[in-house]
Parts: sequence; C-alpha cells; structure tokens
Amino acid sequence: MLLSTFQDHYIEAGCDEAGRGCLAGPVFAAAVIFAKDFTHPILTDSKKLSPSKRFALREIIEKEALAFAVATVSAEEIDQINIHRASYLAMHRALDQLQIKAEYLIIDGNKFIPYQEVPYSCIVKGDGKYLSIAAASILAKTYRDEYMDGIAKDYPDYDWLNNKGYPTVKHRNAVLTYGLTPHHRKTFKITEPQLTLF
Repeated sequence: MLLSTFQDHYIEAGCDEAGRGCLAGPVFAAAVIFAKDFTHPILTDSKKLSPSKRFALREIIEKEALAFAVATVSAEEIDQINIHRASYLAMHRALDQLQIKAEYLIIDGNKFIPYQEVPYSCIVKGDGKYLSIAAASILAKTYRDEYMDGIAKDYPDYDWLNNKGYPTVKHRNAVLTYGLTPHHRKTFKITEPQLTLF
C-alpha cells in the first residue's frame, strides 16, 4: 500500500463509498487525509478485512488522519437522482465536512463528478493501492454496517444483520414475501422470485 505521489505537491484526500449495490439503506462515503509519512502494515481494502480488523483500523484511522469525514445519501435521495450520482454526492458531502481543504482527490473507481474545482484522479481498485482510499473504504463500510445493524432489529425478516442490505437470496425473498420497507430503494427492482437455499 502506498501514499500517492500527488502528496508531494498537494494536500490529498482519498475517497470511497460503501453500499452502492444494496437494495436498502443509504450509500455512505468517506474522505481521508493522511500526513505524507503515514504508514500502516495491514491497512488495505475493507473487503479484504474481517469486521473486527475493520473496526480496529477505524480507531487508528480516526486517531492518525489529519482529517476525515463520513457522509450519506438516503434511500429516498438515491431514488430521486440514481445510485451513481448519489455515490458521488455522498463523496462531495464528505469532502465538504473535512476540516482541512483538499487540494487533490484520489477516487476509487473509474468515474467521478468533479468536486468544486479540485483536481482529481480516478483509480480502479484504488482501495487496494492507496492508503487514504483504503482508509476511506474502511470508514464508509464500518459506519454503514453500524447503521444497518441499528435498523435491522425493526425488520428482522430481511436479515440485515447479516447481509447489510445487499441482495442476498434471503433478502430478495423477504422483499418478494413482505414487500418494501421505508428503508428500501424503490427504484431497485426485484422482478424474479429467488430460490430459497436450505
């Protein structure tokens, strides 16, 4: 894992999101700025880490980062503007909250809607390449998981404690059986019944 070479010249923020492919819940995004000499031996893409390691790293990130922020776009907003724009809007909102203004952005993925006039680079699989993007992926993921755990108790049939809103077979079958909750993204269609796995 590296610090981007752009940090030699700019205050750089890494950005990533979590929950883009979910049927329910907000999309979360985070932005993180590290010092130029920051390093950590196991900080990497959140998808490669166990939940316990993600939460342990979140404490380190929040302690060691020069600045960090987490923001959301609700399911209702996602339905209004679509998930692609919502993901970038969540990143913009996180950047708005940073206590240090970013001069350069590195974005996980291959597309982005420009933020103000700040220059940026899109980096495919950037969460496995750059420390600040990896940190953003961990913050977005852990905060979103906590949110989904919080609302799961009110809707136990949808198994959100385990699937976090992603379209597993059990979740899709629950939607087909019980309908949509207020937390579901109404524009994410489920048209075919799913086989129940035993």
